[in-house]
Amino acid sequence: MKVIAFNGSPRKQWNTATLLGKVLEGAKSQGAETELVHLYDLNYKGCISCFACKLKDGKSYGKCAVNDDLKPIFGKIESADVLIFGSPIYLGFVSGEMHSFFERLIFQYLTYTDPPASLFERQLKTAFIYTMGLPESVMIQMGYPQFMDRISMFLTRIFGHAESLCSFDALQFDDYSKYHAPRFDPEHKAKWHKEVFFKDCDKAFEMGQRLAKG
Repeated sequence: MKVIAFNGSPRKQWNTATLLGKVLEGAKSQGAETELVHLYDLNYKGCISCFACKLKDGKSYGKCAVNDDLKPIFGKIESADVLIFGSPIYLGFVSGEMHSFFERLIFQYLTYTDPPASLFERQLKTAFIYTMGLPESVMIQMGYPQFMDRISMFLTRIFGHAESLCSFDALQFDDYSKYHAPRFDPEHKAKWHKEVFFKDCDKAFEMGQRLAKG
């Protein structure tokens, strides 16, 4: 069992990375081989619309033809059993690095057929972890579930399975007194992080256990 997690946050030791680490810990507890990829360490761009992955009888049919740091990553995905994606929410969507990665990952396997189908040769399990600085009620008001549903739809269409975990009211800073952010109550943030975030970590660990059980 091979589980690969992708960190779409520029921070390697903050909310998103912590939850991804817990997922991998849970997977390891079931004997899985795990790997964490920090997307901000890689050099790549989003889809360049070359359509080589759609060219009939082309050498890159069903495969992204761009030769950059994602090429070996896509090779690893071919032999993975579980994919875990994690991203903070920036301006109402996933981070730019995660969005570009997701474009490249999904489009190479997506067919222009009716209905759309997948060129990925087997099914595997996927999950997406979202972290955000706002509470769940505001997240719903701002329509975040709609784009999360679209992401799950694409993951299910290509790989056969998708689930998600949201972590709300996340800490943006280690010391709020250093930043101009009067919208946030530092005491509330600290209390929430202490009392709720650890529960999200437990949920992430349990997710890793469950997905790695096959």
